[in-house]
Amino acid sequence: MRARLLQLGLAGLCVALAGPARAEDLSPLGRWKTIDDVTGKPKSVVLLYEEGGKLFGKIESLFVEPGADPHPKCGKCDGDRKDQPIIGMVILWNLTRDESSNAWNGGHILDPKNGKTYNCYVEPVDAGKRLKVRGFLGFALLGRTQHWLKME
Repeated sequence: MRARLLQLGLAGLCVALAGPARAEDLSPLGRWKTIDDVTGKPKSVVLLYEEGGKLFGKIESLFVEPGADPHPKCGKCDGDRKDQPIIGMVILWNLTRDESSNAWNGGHILDPKNGKTYNCYVEPVDAGKRLKVRGFLGFALLGRTQHWLKME
């Protein structure tokens, strides 16, 4: 009986110690490689960071095709982003953490290709190796999902 209680106690301790590490691994913070959902090719590296309890993301670099402009500007964007360099641009902003899960939502994401802004939520998946990024208008059912890859 004592041996069984000791086993259960040790198992519980292992789970308790593994819990925080797992949650940390599922953080969306860090660098992510974005993948074009049409071509399957890498598009950019986005740095996700937290500021004031909210999640933001900016483009750090682009994977540019040979002959293409290595420093493109957002010609289709509106307002302050109009004709600004895409590298360094904040494209994801004001997402808040859903305390019941590892998801962040309630913010927005910009598609620099078409200049449009969408509601957004992100959620680490596959043990934090991929990030599910969903952009949508109105309802989450009406949108597009990409999976970004965690950079080491």
